[in-house]
Amino acid sequence: MASSVSSVHNLDLTPLAQRLGQLCQQLNVEVTTAESCTGGGVASAITAVSGSSAYFTAGYVTYSNAAKTRLLGVPGAILEAHGAVSEDVVKAMVQGACRESGAELAVAVSGVAGPDGGSAEKPVGTVWLAWGNTEQQQARCFHFPGDRQAVREQAVHEALVGLVAQLSAQLKGDGKDYGKGNEQGNEKK
Repeated sequence: MASSVSSVHNLDLTPLAQRLGQLCQQLNVEVTTAESCTGGGVASAITAVSGSSAYFTAGYVTYSNAAKTRLLGVPGAILEAHGAVSEDVVKAMVQGACRESGAELAVAVSGVAGPDGGSAEKPVGTVWLAWGNTEQQQARCFHFPGDRQAVREQAVHEALVGLVAQLSAQLKGDGKDYGKGNEQGNEKK
């Protein structure tokens, strides 16, 4: 059952952002964001937590395709072939955000928040998210219900959930080691 718009508005992102901060500090990881449809919402949620400058390096709001290319190095050929709202683009955004900021972990968001811009293939509410670094990325497509604000809020929420999940898996020994000073985790290819 899809959640109603009224139950989505005013999501409290503070506990997730606080947990992210705890994990980043515990694992000595810096994080960055590359956002399109959320317009800096993920970065805003992270930096709402006092002390986030210890682990948050930068936030990139790359709303246009030109900005995705100029600021993050997303190849124009990928944008042309797949469109901005695609798995390949959010993975390239993660790579670029980590490369440009020096962070060990990034989240990228690109979607159709509406009310306009949707198509049969990518209707309003379609949002691609990716998490990872320059070497490895994991992406997922979501179809969020509701109006523009609801779609954006749900995307921010899922972006934070994914960051926490990535670092929680590392803490348990089940995920990639993003921490600084780990020779394997920081190896450049």
